[in-house]
Amino acid sequence: MFTSAPPTRFDLRFSIFGIPVRVHPLFWLVALLLGGRTLNLLDILIWIVAVFISILIHELGHALAMRYYGQHSQIVLHAMGGLTVPEPVAWGTGWANVRLTPNQEIVITAAGPVAGFLFAAFILAVVFGLGGIIQLTTLLGFIPIPLAGFVGGNAILNSFIGSLLWINIMWGIFNLLPVYPLDGGQIARQIFVQYDPYDGTRKALWLSVIAGGAMAVAGFTVFGSVYMALLFGLMAFQSYQLLNGGRY
Repeated sequence: MFTSAPPTRFDLRFSIFGIPVRVHPLFWLVALLLGGRTLNLLDILIWIVAVFISILIHELGHALAMRYYGQHSQIVLHAMGGLTVPEPVAWGTGWANVRLTPNQEIVITAAGPVAGFLFAAFILAVVFGLGGIIQLTTLLGFIPIPLAGFVGGNAILNSFIGSLLWINIMWGIFNLLPVYPLDGGQIARQIFVQYDPYDGTRKALWLSVIAGGAMAVAGFTVFGSVYMALLFGLMAFQSYQLLNGGRY
């Protein structure tokens, strides 16, 4: 479920900065379901556009970091979010993937959430520069979440700004959790393997099981999100399956 979705004739295709992008139709459906707490069609449309822009920027972070290290890639947006897929490059007499060091892999993986955080910072700077207001609230009492908008401004614009900030910040935070195959889970695996080449992957997967299970419970009890509970529960179960099957 967390691999690249097969192409369909309904895919939206385009390129940005020379990077091919393919959007699977299920991406729009899941974005719609995530915005299903409102029955206002305009609010749902604003949410879907914000999800599309935010996840695209996240994947562009990965793709541009790959390009920096000489690795070509393509972006696929699918039901579970997005994926940046490396593409072979001409190498000698054939085609091969670029050999990346563990630290380069970590930089590439972290570039996705960082791109989202930088985009959120850019939005805040623009709002502040145009005379808008910025306030801080907290999630769970300790995670700072900025709110921004224009007093007496256009409600659609304020809603769009709020959605972009929420998605880019929260998507980045959740992606940095040490749950495989999220970015944080992949970073944890790289770090564990560097310090323990023999048993590092197994330790990273156990961390993924524990963290994923905890987030599944929190998703249901704290955040009131069945989707979040199912998503993290599925990732924790997948990590447990990899441990039992020895396929790591």
